[in-house]
Amino acid sequence: LEQIQFNMQEIFGFLGLVIVISASGVMSPGPLFAANVMYGLREGKISGIKIAVGHTIVEFPLILLLGIGFFSIESVPEIRTIITVLGAIGLFGFAFLQIRTVTKQKFSLETKSGQGPFVAGILLSALNPFFIVWWLTIGLVLISESIQIFGIFGIVVLFLFHIWMDYAWLFTIAAFSSKAKNYLSKRNFKIIIVGLSVVLVYFGIEFLLKL
Repeated sequence: LEQIQFNMQEIFGFLGLVIVISASGVMSPGPLFAANVMYGLREGKISGIKIAVGHTIVEFPLILLLGIGFFSIESVPEIRTIITVLGAIGLFGFAFLQIRTVTKQKFSLETKSGQGPFVAGILLSALNPFFIVWWLTIGLVLISESIQIFGIFGIVVLFLFHIWMDYAWLFTIAAFSSKAKNYLSKRNFKIIIVGLSVVLVYFGIEFLLKL
C-alpha cells in the first residue's frame, strides 16, 4: 500500500511538472495560435480540434524520436536552420493565401468545411523552429524525467499528460473566435484576418532574423 501511495504521489507530481512547464509552450502566442484564431472565425470551434489533431501528428513522433535518442542537442543548429527557412517561406505563403481569400469579392462569412485547419496544424508545427527547439531543450527535461520515473513507457505518459492541454487550449481559442464572428461586420472580419496574416508575416521575419 505504501508503494502504491508513493507511486501515485510520483504520478501527480510529474503531472504538475508537465502542466507547469508545458504551459510555456502551449499557451505562447505564435503562428499556430494566429492560424487557430483565423480558422475559429471562419469555420467555428471544431477547427481548433482539427488544428490540434494536425499538431499531434507532428508532436508525438518528435517526442518519440527524442525519447529514444534519435535526435541530440548537438543537432539543433542544423535542424533549426532548415526549419527556420522553410517555416518562414511557409508563413509568407500561408499569409498571402489568407489575404487573397478574404479580399475576393465573392468571399463569404459562411462556415466552410475542409482540411485547412488540419493541414495548418501539421505545417505550422513541423515548420516552426521555436516549437522544435522547445522540445529539444525545455521539453527534453520532461522527456528525461518521464523515462526516469516510468521507463520507456514514460514517453507515452508524458505525451498524454501534455497533449490534452493543446486540445483544450486550441479548442477554447477557436470557440471564442467563433463567438466573436457573430459580432463582426464583413469589413471588420476582413480587417482582422488581414491583421492576423500580417502577424504571420512578422513571425516569418522573426524566424529569419534569429538565424
